[in-house]
Amino acid sequence: MRLLLDTHILLWATGWTVSAERRSPLSAEAIALIGSEDNQPMFSVVSLWEVAAKSALGRSDFAVDPRLLRRGLLDNGYIELPILGDHAVAVASLPPLHGDPFDRLLVAQSIVEGVQLLTADRVMAQYPGPIRLV
Repeated sequence: MRLLLDTHILLWATGWTVSAERRSPLSAEAIALIGSEDNQPMFSVVSLWEVAAKSALGRSDFAVDPRLLRRGLLDNGYIELPILGDHAVAVASLPPLHGDPFDRLLVAQSIVEGVQLLTADRVMAQYPGPIRLV
């Protein structure tokens, strides 16, 4: 199964952002899904854009060089999902549950591409579509 990781799951899975206790906030379920040979982890260009934008604003939870993040993901077999016009247009049909435009675009990509979106965000998980709260 193809798994699209939302930005926080992606950062946690790659070890860029850890909790104050210096351990990954990923659930055991998320670790198992991402690590399974039956699944193909994916990242969206949306996440790289979000990291670049929020890092530039000084957000400590996004203190990542997006170039290094992308290179590491590609080197570790993650598939890159580009942003397409279909994705942008699909955002218009989403209910107004979430105000973050990056998250809304990730949801739209998941729906359009028919890929499972893994998220730890309870609001994102309320959208209809292939979204899994982990």
